[in-house]
Amino acid sequence: MRVIETVNEMARWPRTNDIVLVPTMGALHEGHRELIRTGKALTQKKGTLIVSIYVNPTQFNDKEDLKSYPKTFEQDYELCKEEGVDLIFYPSDSEMYSGIESVFVTEKKITQHLCGAARKGHFDGVCIVVTKLFNIIKPTAAVFGKKDYQQLSIIKQLVSDLCFPIEIIEAETIREQDGLAISSRNQFLNTEERKQSPAIHEALVAMTLSAERQCLELIKLGKSIIETKAPLSKIDYLEIVDRQTMEPIQTIDRAALAAVAVFLGNTRLIDNIEINYLSENSANLQR
Repeated sequence: MRVIETVNEMARWPRTNDIVLVPTMGALHEGHRELIRTGKALTQKKGTLIVSIYVNPTQFNDKEDLKSYPKTFEQDYELCKEEGVDLIFYPSDSEMYSGIESVFVTEKKITQHLCGAARKGHFDGVCIVVTKLFNIIKPTAAVFGKKDYQQLSIIKQLVSDLCFPIEIIEAETIREQDGLAISSRNQFLNTEERKQSPAIHEALVAMTLSAERQCLELIKLGKSIIETKAPLSKIDYLEIVDRQTMEPIQTIDRAALAAVAVFLGNTRLIDNIEINYLSENSANLQR
């Protein structure tokens, strides 16, 4: 397994087969392992699997959050090696940003909601770094997880609008046994916060299993579960949105997404669950 640290070397690297990219910020865990395995399955017969590891400073609103983000390259290297990764792209800040940036990439619709509204500028940073990675690595496919569903939707729009010849592959969210979505941020939870954290997923599941179709009532249900079972939590948002545009909806009359962001202590956790729309006729057929 090769490690490349410069843009020039990555640009010169020979491309003879399909390339599947798994973009990460390191601190790799079981969720990333699933992304890598999804990518590996696409390259079994021919192709190259590349994992990028880069903690992108432009997507952090809080500089302290950036400073505290775990950097575990040695462990990340071993995980990639175990999973049969062919190449790691591991650039420095000076390789990715010249210091005199004046060109940025901004998505102006999907980013207006959920994390885009709560973390102004975050997705501008995501869009510019993903654009750079696509231009440098030139993958034929890239794998993104559904845990960051809004990010996934934005990247799909980015690829479509900028005419990147790249297939975006979706990977399912990987969870702990108690339902908590696996995240590098989970390590910052103390014992009691970790004990209460499964309430987030429990609330989402209850919302999607309910026969209620009015979103306001479903949101009330979800908030009640989180506030009761995770009293240490502070809900940043809990919304039901159109699965493609991320715009809030009033009734489950299309493919929807219940999305949540919750603070437990100083740790911000996000999660989501798809809510499938059944027309009246479809519902009657299933009864």
